[in-house]
Amino acid sequence: QVQLAEYGGGLVQAGGSLSLSCAASGRTFSSYAIGWFRQAPGKEREFVAAISQSGVWTYYLDSVKGRFTISRDNAKNTVYLQMNSLKPEDTAVYYCAAGADYPEVTSLKYVYWGQGTQVTVSS
Repeated sequence: QVQLAEYGGGLVQAGGSLSLSCAASGRTFSSYAIGWFRQAPGKEREFVAAISQSGVWTYYLDSVKGRFTISRDNAKNTVYLQMNSLKPEDTAVYYCAAGADYPEVTSLKYVYWGQGTQVTVSS
């Protein structure tokens, strides 16, 4: 069993940066790949980034490549999403997810979800 909680959302101007954290409880955190997803109003939840258990492998949505960086610290049971050069289209509720054996892009592969944190980018 893993419980997840996201932190770090907020309001930022276009071109600015935010750093999201996903803190996890449970001894099995390091055995799971972790994903970040987002959901904008009226849209389906979409994949943003994922990271393997060791942190060696990372994957990104094409539109965030070069702007977002996912990382993890297994000693702290925490995954991070550094978001730079933010755009208004990045506005969404951001969720972290765990429970996948591999860094998956589909939300169905993840078992555990956080409550989400709002990111709003003004133009």
